[in-house]
Amino acid sequence: MFEPNMLLAAMNNADSNNHNYNHEDNNNEGFLRDDEFDSPNTKSGSENQEGGSGNDQDPLHPNKKKRYHRHTQLQIQEMEAFFKECPHPDDKQRKQLSRELNLEPLQVKFWFQNKRTQMKNHHERHENSHLRAENEKLRNDNLRYREALANASCPNCGGPTAIGEMSFDEHQLRLENARLREEIDRISAIAAKYVGKPVSNYPLMSPPPLPPRPLELAMGNIGGEAYGNNPNDLLKSITAPTESDKPVIIDLSVAAMEELMRMVQVDEPLWKSLVLDEEEYARTFPRGIGPRPAGYRSEASRESAVVIMNHVNIVEILMDVNQWSTIFAGMVSRAMTLAVLSTGVAGNYNGALQVMSAEFQVPSPLVPTRETYFARYCKQQGDGSWAVVDISLDSLQPNPPARCRRRASGCLIQELPNGYSKVTWVEHVEVDDRGVHNLYKHMVSTGHAFGAKRWVAILDRQCERLASVMATNISSGEVGVITNQEGRRSMLKLAERMVISFCAGVSASTAHTWTTLSGTGAEDVRVMTRKSVDDPGRPPGIVLSAATSFWIPVPPKRVFDFLRDENSRNEWDILSNGGVVQEMAHIANGRDTGNCVSLLRVNVSYTGF
Repeated sequence: MFEPNMLLAAMNNADSNNHNYNHEDNNNEGFLRDDEFDSPNTKSGSENQEGGSGNDQDPLHPNKKKRYHRHTQLQIQEMEAFFKECPHPDDKQRKQLSRELNLEPLQVKFWFQNKRTQMKNHHERHENSHLRAENEKLRNDNLRYREALANASCPNCGGPTAIGEMSFDEHQLRLENARLREEIDRISAIAAKYVGKPVSNYPLMSPPPLPPRPLELAMGNIGGEAYGNNPNDLLKSITAPTESDKPVIIDLSVAAMEELMRMVQVDEPLWKSLVLDEEEYARTFPRGIGPRPAGYRSEASRESAVVIMNHVNIVEILMDVNQWSTIFAGMVSRAMTLAVLSTGVAGNYNGALQVMSAEFQVPSPLVPTRETYFARYCKQQGDGSWAVVDISLDSLQPNPPARCRRRASGCLIQELPNGYSKVTWVEHVEVDDRGVHNLYKHMVSTGHAFGAKRWVAILDRQCERLASVMATNISSGEVGVITNQEGRRSMLKLAERMVISFCAGVSASTAHTWTTLSGTGAEDVRVMTRKSVDDPGRPPGIVLSAATSFWIPVPPKRVFDFLRDENSRNEWDILSNGGVVQEMAHIANGRDTGNCVSLLRVNVSYTGF
């Protein structure tokens, strides 16, 4: 039996609750407390009065009895399920839901308003509870720290210290200043104003944590593998620097950085077009690694390009021997870090200095490799750009590597918008190239084999490849295009291992010995054996490589297109002779259409036995 007092109590409860909620619009009235909303006796969540909210009253009949419509359990379940998918239904959705549940649109509207308010209040209570607990924890920590500071004693005499009288913030500043002083002491050895000061007093810091790489570049031990068993291997005789060598290395590295910056920024009279003026160079840089040895020829080149890679990632590649030797696998046959004099500061490579050995190659046994022993120094410039410089340390070795000596060589990396970088590369070496075959002499002397232009071209090409690996907006319109991200990564990593294996099988590395089998002059066929150990995708054992070089009067682009065309492959590939070669899938990894990785299938028809 309904009584007026019951109606008055319900109206008073609704009025009091209206002050505790933020209404979403002017029609949002009569919201409930959270415990009421979940109750089966809910008035405005599960019941409604003829399509209106619980507080609507007729001013002409203030004591008129209100009729409530209790929502059925099915209606509540349906609206709960819809709320999980769409907490804010529009007018069309509310009308559709009201028709399905046999409710008025206003009833549906008010139910969703009340439900949203209930969820909001629930989250606010949970957040407030979490904040109160966190605040209490901080208060306890603060009290504990204050007690520790008040009871601090001198570690030397055991008496009270003045630290209890200083503020907590002041104490933290003193600790931070002490830490910074220690960090400055560690890196001062590589600063120009401290050149010549012994660095043995400065302990080496741990290497900074490196960010996740976009692609696993290092393949096994390819970049830093142990050198071969050839007794003529020049790099095996190189040893790490001694303590007495370190001040000299720092001095040479700082001077090389200054020289590189001027070589990058100054044009005439130092550079005449793309050619270095040797006389002007000698006047500008009287210091350095000494005069050019007798019989050596000077090679100097400079090249610039804009590449699609962040400047920080380029610095990381250059300072990580595994990444560097993998990215430049066509140029670097072997590389090793012998000593790290400084790892830099502030978690990056600013001020990093390391001693390395490397062997540079051309993919042909007719061009001798260039073995070098050098220091690599990285520094952030005042304008935010980065510079990485190499300088030979041959004078510190009793038996220095022959044939090549690196003067200040390296690159300046400038940040550009949208993840691009401008790279200016300088390559300056003194080399004895009398062992180069006549077929390659012009290529080597013009800098196309070891010059800055080739270094920049490889970097630009590899940046395109890495960008394609990370690409997510792959068009699936073309037939055969691999769009799966993991599939693309696996295919590109396999292709990378193939390139590294190919370069290792045709270079003139001193770690292996080539034997001439037949032929005369340029068309000699040479063979070489090497051990395969821990090489992904290849069983352990002996690998036999054969190589030859010849000249044909055809442009390189035409030869390249001929070799990459699957329709002409059976004309030169013995494995596909007589069969039909079909491209099953491909991955484009560069601007040029020829830059791609293809998966081929050879259909060979057997005529019987």
